[in-house]
Amino acid sequence: MRIISFLVNPIAGLGGRVGLKGTDGMVDKALKLGAVPSSEERARECLNFLFSKRDIDFLTVSGDMGGKLLGEFAFKHEIAYRYSGTSSAGDTISACKEFMKRKADLIVFCGGDGTARDVYSAVKDKVPMLGIPSGVKMHSSVFAVNPKAAGELILDFLDYDCAMKDSEVVDVDEEKYRENILQTKVYGYALTPYRPQLIQAAKVELHGRTDEDAKKGIADFATEFMDNDTFYILCGGTTTKAIADNLGVEKTLLGIDCVKGGELVLKDASEKQLLEALEKEENASIIVSPIGAQGFIFGRGNQQVSPQVIRKVGVDNIIIVATPEKLNSTEFLRVDTGDSRLDSKIAGYRSVVIGYQMAQRKDVAAP
Repeated sequence: MRIISFLVNPIAGLGGRVGLKGTDGMVDKALKLGAVPSSEERARECLNFLFSKRDIDFLTVSGDMGGKLLGEFAFKHEIAYRYSGTSSAGDTISACKEFMKRKADLIVFCGGDGTARDVYSAVKDKVPMLGIPSGVKMHSSVFAVNPKAAGELILDFLDYDCAMKDSEVVDVDEEKYRENILQTKVYGYALTPYRPQLIQAAKVELHGRTDEDAKKGIADFATEFMDNDTFYILCGGTTTKAIADNLGVEKTLLGIDCVKGGELVLKDASEKQLLEALEKEENASIIVSPIGAQGFIFGRGNQQVSPQVIRKVGVDNIIIVATPEKLNSTEFLRVDTGDSRLDSKIAGYRSVVIGYQMAQRKDVAAP
């Protein structure tokens, strides 16, 4: 019987909704800003799916790093590593080394790119790893597209019914990320259970004259259809930045900014700031561009635009923009807000602005 190990990073994703673009070294600040941990709930979604399917024996870590949740579902589990105080990267690394000693066949972890990097630093390519996405930034291709998909992959792995793939473990420099500079580094390639529709691709940045011309066309069109009475939430990315540039306002490349009447009214906003602003607005829209190759429009790097924000704006007021090159490199778009009912409402064929007065229909997939 294959041995599954299970680990949760309790602070993963803490900085997302409060607009900190990461959690490394920012836990105290995130909590002061009202951040609420999300990794436990994301891990619970995966376990809830598994619990309805079969009994599984796990190796895990004590308390909030795994044992507490497994006990909640009455899964059989053995504590392979105990920690005290606040969990740290060192605890993740030590736990994974212990999993290896106990011959774990798969390490399932709940966290973001930082957690993936910690797991990989301990196991390299000696033990397969699979991520339940719950971080702020998740550019690595070791993550399932959502918690339920992670559960499906675990079952496939137990049944020897999935391929194994070398997947990129990528992390960004969070200090530069907060300064509006996206600098990523590949730390290695981990073995990952693989089914194309269940594992996300690594983030891809597209450049070139054709792509830049398309962004300009999108920006020109946007400044024509954007009216003065609507509150526009501009998500991160170079395509939405081109729109802001056309309006003559400064865009936070990797953050959330808001404009109304051609003026910047909210810069690098948090979820709380967005909700407060929306209380005063009659009309609002979200302009969002998918992540290259991954295809996510919500749930990766823009957690400030939470389910509550999206519901307040309305799913019919989501405007998706993407260059043809980006859209053609993505089989379908994805959404993973953490609210499966909302994801289902967003899902389906949607119009994507791809140039000046040009649009293309694309399928948005949900859990």
